[in-house]
Amino acid sequence: MRTAPALFALALLLSACAASDPPPDPYALIERARAAHGSDVLHRAVVEFDFRGKHFTVTRDGGAFRYERTYTDSTGAVREILDNDGIRREIDGQGVALTDSAQSRLATPLNSVPYFALLPFNLTDPAVQARYLGPAEIEGEPYHEVEVTFAQEDGGRDWEDRFIYWFHQDRHTMDYLAYGFHVDDGGTRFRKAVNPRRVGGVLFTDHLNYTAPELPDPTSPVHHFDSLYSAGRVELLSEINLENVTVRPLQ
Repeated sequence: MRTAPALFALALLLSACAASDPPPDPYALIERARAAHGSDVLHRAVVEFDFRGKHFTVTRDGGAFRYERTYTDSTGAVREILDNDGIRREIDGQGVALTDSAQSRLATPLNSVPYFALLPFNLTDPAVQARYLGPAEIEGEPYHEVEVTFAQEDGGRDWEDRFIYWFHQDRHTMDYLAYGFHVDDGGTRFRKAVNPRRVGGVLFTDHLNYTAPELPDPTSPVHHFDSLYSAGRVELLSEINLENVTVRPLQ
């Protein structure tokens, strides 16, 4: 039988070992989230969905990609494309010349809408720099909080943006995210995933999109959004809904 001092010493040893446990690897947490969302399907697939009156077709084939947006307005039937070769626009099947500034304006929605729709698929891009921020609790559920920034090389025009992801500790799903952005005068957002459903083996969600007066610009500490949300100090800005989602593998 162990004596009381021996038991006390053992308790101290176990406590010291627990305290010295390394934090979770953020890249491993991202991989678990990608697996939970079925992201491997997206390496060679065509995803289609409707978003705010426009139809998106996202084609991924390894390193090759094509993001296409089609809609009709007063000018006619519009097709806008972002792929490995650049950006272009067609109206009624005819190519339209684009200035550098027009290409820059068009690049944001053509890239950002598919990027958010397919998350966490893109979180293994070479420019991703991940850092574990610690455990968190939102609405009574346990999460791992991970920061993602981007290296300037291969980080795209928005490489200075900062993202925070909350991955559920048990389900490994990406249920919340926050970010600071610099385009269009900059700002911050907090998103809550809603309406989860699987299409073609991939988990898709819609989002409730929040802002907070206390975090007004892209340099704000967006990792505080979970606390502000829990305290009711955020404002619902919009709903982000993906409609008519389909996924088909490339043959």
